[in-house]
Amino acid sequence: MRLKALLTQRFTAAMRSAGIPEDCSPMVALSGKPKFGDYQANGSMGAAKRMKTSPRDLAAEILEHIDLEGIAEKLEIAGPGFINIHLSKPFLAENLNQAKPRELEPEDQQTVVIDYSSPNLAKEMHVGHLRSTIIGDSLARVLEYQGHIVKRQNHMGDWGTQFGMLIAELEMHLGEGEQAELALDDLELFYQQSKKHFDEDPDFANKAREYVVKLQSGDAHCRKLWHKFIKVSVAHSLDIYQRLNVGLLEAHIQPESAYNDALETVVDDLSNQGIAVDSDGAKVVFLPELADKNGNPSPMLVKKSGGGFLYATSDLAALRYRVNELHADRILYFIDARQSLHMKQVFITGRKAGYIPKRVRMEHHPFGTMMGEDGRPFKTRSGGTVKLADLLVEAVQRAERLVREKNNNLSEEQVKDIANKVGIGAVKYADLSITRTNDYIFDWDSMLSFEGNTAPYLQYAYTRISSIFRKAGKNPGTISAEIDIIKSQEKALALKLIQFEEVIDQVAIDCYPHTLCTYLYELASVFMAFYEFCPILKKDVPEATQNSRLKLSALSAATLAQGLDLLGIEVMEQM
Repeated sequence: MRLKALLTQRFTAAMRSAGIPEDCSPMVALSGKPKFGDYQANGSMGAAKRMKTSPRDLAAEILEHIDLEGIAEKLEIAGPGFINIHLSKPFLAENLNQAKPRELEPEDQQTVVIDYSSPNLAKEMHVGHLRSTIIGDSLARVLEYQGHIVKRQNHMGDWGTQFGMLIAELEMHLGEGEQAELALDDLELFYQQSKKHFDEDPDFANKAREYVVKLQSGDAHCRKLWHKFIKVSVAHSLDIYQRLNVGLLEAHIQPESAYNDALETVVDDLSNQGIAVDSDGAKVVFLPELADKNGNPSPMLVKKSGGGFLYATSDLAALRYRVNELHADRILYFIDARQSLHMKQVFITGRKAGYIPKRVRMEHHPFGTMMGEDGRPFKTRSGGTVKLADLLVEAVQRAERLVREKNNNLSEEQVKDIANKVGIGAVKYADLSITRTNDYIFDWDSMLSFEGNTAPYLQYAYTRISSIFRKAGKNPGTISAEIDIIKSQEKALALKLIQFEEVIDQVAIDCYPHTLCTYLYELASVFMAFYEFCPILKKDVPEATQNSRLKLSALSAATLAQGLDLLGIEVMEQM
């Protein structure tokens, strides 16, 4: 059982024995300062107010009924009625000595569908796709680590009016003898060229509009051109995922076009149920649940008057697929905050239509925007969109310069490998360490710093621990000593290590990866204090103490590596 859960269970039992109402919680939380214990139970205040009695008297009564024998070495009442819990060093040591990953009970295992990244294949991936991609990937890793069945879904935009324009442009390039791969080498430039032709050449614009209709009607020529475009675009995205160390594969792509044949069925079904109604020739769902301040229901268009379908229609078709074909118990969407209303509309409509059973949880997890130093959305100096590929290249180049400055004893191969891990890790961690719903300032200097809450600092902490084992001539994976906690720094490190699984549980629930980042930074900082005050390899350190501290060091390295891996960040033995 998790430590916090164990304490909560024991305090809950004590409160019931003391006659405190069942809906009063013990409110067990980590202590802010070591002098106030390791944990605190703060439920006495709320319960005392409810029962019209003294919080300190109630806290004393709880302590009369609590059973923490062998768990806490001291319990004390502080302030108006807080209960400070000082855990026993032998208890912490025993927990670490017997620690093993928790196996998920079969009845607790869920099938979780995660919708993330989802770039528009009309253009190259840009910085706006970064947050969805890496936050979604981190949650996929966390949930898989817990033992859940995770089904990644990359809902790529490969279907829409712009594709008529793009395949008409591609046809023109191919007609001039150019290879598709060369014509589409720079997707951003290709899009700009096609848009320019569309705006300036009426004949081209008419052909583009004609090709949209033909494409959606299954015309063989248009489909062939479209497939060429999609193939090259997907390859661009897959290259980015590989560079980012993200687990999205081609097999995870379930694009908008995959739902094309189901769209008419969805609209007909919504109409037959009276959920979608005619409005000026279009089909619209009106949702009183999202009415404005004047009581006007929120409208969601599912079919245009001209017969075209919308994002809402394909999202509803995707919901049906994810429930019926993927057998989802929980569906997570990592889509930016600007789509919040759209997602609410889709969720409510999906429930009303019976596409989503009550047992299935649907969650939209929005995120803020990456900002430049000017406080505006991150752009190039000329004001253009920053390509994600260019950003990653620059990150690795900057990291390589740093690595060369700090260590001139590395081979060229080692420099390249470390620079890649540091550069990519820095970009990802700078994003993931910020509360998901907040905007953040993109700053090269801070994200590549070897001090503070950054990926390089954590990666360096891991290499520091690795160097201890190199000096000792031992493999951290073979240390089998029993842990014996003597000093306060050892206790602090043991307590922090035990909390790892609790942190993972929390991230899996609320989908805030920054909680894991904060934990890893605290773990690295606590380890550094332990390393400073608890000698390991000095000659006067007894062998049993040395082995105990090596075991704590090995657990720290393994936890750092595991935590960073759940963020999609790699570690290395040397830097």
